Amino acid sequence: MNDLLDTGALAGIIGCSPDDLTLYDLALTHGSTGRADYQRLEFLGDRVLGLVIASELYTRFPKATEGEMSSRLHVLASGATCAAIAQRLDLPALIRFGAQARNDGGRYSDNIAADAIEALIGALYLDQGADAAREFILAQWGEMIAGQQAAPKHPKAALQEWALARKRRPPEYEIVAREGPDHAPRFRVAVSVGKLARAEAEGASKQAAEKAAAAALLAELEGQEE
Repeated sequence: MNDLLDTGALAGIIGCSPDDLTLYDLALTHGSTGRADYQRLEFLGDRVLGLVIASELYTRFPKATEGEMSSRLHVLASGATCAAIAQRLDLPALIRFGAQARNDGGRYSDNIAADAIEALIGALYLDQGADAAREFILAQWGEMIAGQQAAPKHPKAALQEWALARKRRPPEYEIVAREGPDHAPRFRVAVSVGKLARAEAEGASKQAAEKAAAAALLAELEGQEE
């Protein structure tokens, strides 16, 4: 386990130089380390994220109903959206894991990625203040809030929607191979939509391999439609 936080990478992600590194160290520490972890900061960051997005929706869309704003907030603050943004920023590369969680593919977990970016927002809020946290959220979520860019979908969800929209059978996943020792396994997973198409991909966890396979198949199917 690396005890040194890459402050340069962190500053590049949050857009400023951190003052209280202990907050970010906590925000990027998983419970598997046996140390104090990010859960309390995640709780705070989740509320800050929700408030900023809700405020922006209220201001930008004066004719939207409560139900419409609630639906958009739900998508924008969802685990899938948070995970996609965290992965885009390569935030999981900074998370500290215990050996078991790391070997189990924790760095590729969307749930952990989503938790970590919320914890990071909580740390930024405490370290730099509400304005800095808001600026970070708007920089990463802004185009989605404005409706100029669709909220990212998990590849498995996107593939499921593709199949349903075309009245195809739901995607089916199967483990093709599992190799390597228990502490560093590699999974190969295949996904198919009936007899229409099939794709395979590898990952350090079953979930990571399924995600990669779904993305590969979706790209192939969408390419066929062009």
